[in-house]
Amino acid sequence: MTSHAPAIVILGKGSLATARRLQQLYPDALIHGLAGRVEGTDRSYQDFGATLRQLYQQDTPIIALCAAGIVIRSLASVLLEKGAEPPVLAVAEDGSAVVPLLGGLGGVNGLAREIAAGLGVAPAITTSGELRFGTCLLNPPSGYALADLELGKRFVSDLLAGESVRIDGAAPWLEQAQLPQSEQAQLAIHVGCDAREADANELVIYPRCVLVAVSAQVPELAAAVRAALHRAKIAEPALACLLAADSEMASPALHAAAAELGVPLRFAPAAGSVAELAAQAWPQLLAPQCAGEGVAIAVAGQPIDPQRIGRARGRLAVIGLGPGAADLMVPAVKAELARANDVLGYETYVRMAGPFRADQVLHCTDNREEMQRARHAFELAAQGRSVVVVSSGDPGVFAMAAAVLEALHESTDPQWHSVELQMLPGVSASLATAAQAGAPLGHDFCVLSLSDNLKPWDIIEKRLDLACQADLALAFYNPISRSRPWQLGRALEIVRQHRTPATPVVLGRDIGRPGQTLRTLTLGELTPEQVDMRTMVLVGSSTTCTFARADGGEWVYTPRWYGAGRPG
Repeated sequence: MTSHAPAIVILGKGSLATARRLQQLYPDALIHGLAGRVEGTDRSYQDFGATLRQLYQQDTPIIALCAAGIVIRSLASVLLEKGAEPPVLAVAEDGSAVVPLLGGLGGVNGLAREIAAGLGVAPAITTSGELRFGTCLLNPPSGYALADLELGKRFVSDLLAGESVRIDGAAPWLEQAQLPQSEQAQLAIHVGCDAREADANELVIYPRCVLVAVSAQVPELAAAVRAALHRAKIAEPALACLLAADSEMASPALHAAAAELGVPLRFAPAAGSVAELAAQAWPQLLAPQCAGEGVAIAVAGQPIDPQRIGRARGRLAVIGLGPGAADLMVPAVKAELARANDVLGYETYVRMAGPFRADQVLHCTDNREEMQRARHAFELAAQGRSVVVVSSGDPGVFAMAAAVLEALHESTDPQWHSVELQMLPGVSASLATAAQAGAPLGHDFCVLSLSDNLKPWDIIEKRLDLACQADLALAFYNPISRSRPWQLGRALEIVRQHRTPATPVVLGRDIGRPGQTLRTLTLGELTPEQVDMRTMVLVGSSTTCTFARADGGEWVYTPRWYGAGRPG
């Protein structure tokens, strides 16, 4: 089964009580409720079908409290080959029925049994093999891999037709299964890591019990690993992970090889040779054998848990939440928050990013502690953790991306520089406000922070004057605060030297958050008292226009043509 916590998706208030019961079974699961129809959920969504498709494509198990047909129709356009599906179930809103729909090889029937037991009902399992034998032979437990799905289907069909079976190798999960076993059976379930020719009379299951220690210096590394396994007569699906020295943690060749082989990449302190590296990382392994320059194979007596081998490369993602509304947060940011071990940021923004699982650690700090926060993030990521630094809007617009890069630039710690670092964009406050108003930033524009906490005021004045001379539309961040009460007034004096009083101005306060307000006025009407720290100020250029909206408001836009009139 996938390691993701399930998503519980509901359409109305009538399902909320059952959703809460399911959440007691799966404390890390989030309840997704349809906006406007149900309150008190962990996440709100606008479109049921789009939400289900996004969860499905992220390999998230789905428990939908609605009719089965709605779920199937919603997912029809994205259904994958069987074997690559997360579990998908439909549960009656009163909890009276549990119907597994998709993900037979992803553990959906096991999930159905757990849910049904928790709700006190019988699961509607229809899979013949599971009903007859009490287990899905084509879905071995974590740590094991099925050799050939198509041959496996034929094998199960033969069993269902009355054939008996013998088990070669250790298959402890089958001890309680109701299999028709016989030592003389033609059909055999073979469990082992040795490479074997495909045979219709065998169901081959490989324990992932092989570790290969490698060096980044090996050319065509994935091919070299495959060749070493072939020479050792070991099946590739038995490979559990690659192991390399932590001094090579940032090597693109290592990560490319692990991705091509489809296995985790782990790291341990450098040793004298790759064989010694393997032996040092996990003493329970049988003696590692060199299989060529820079490659050593080690086999364990049981499946290997890669999480217990060395450590992963740490990851640090600097994310932008957008203006605050959940539906304006980009999917990549949502996925990053879901995988994070640690979340750092200004407390207001961290709370906006939630809800969080019980195992996720929150590190909330004051908004003025950016460099301290950035350094702390690298310290955590250097331990092999997955870390997120939260910004509102876009992290590269007056936010944490620059601080994180500055902290890294100043550091000589090789572990910090080995961390996988990524910036994930968000919808900035200026763009969110502009979108609400129409397109006031539809032509060239300038974004300025009026805060002189980190730069001299005379620089702000100079830049503002030049931007006005260039006739750029303007977006003001940090326009005013209790500690900076006069700066906006002075900025408007400069703007008025270059703009007419009729120039359109947009004030967006808390756009994308509860209680948002949007107001359109003119430069002549604008006073500093109409603005606070949570207001985005957009000032038009000489070509910015307004016209009436049908709802009584105004559209504001800056046309893309420039000069005396529209070309052509």
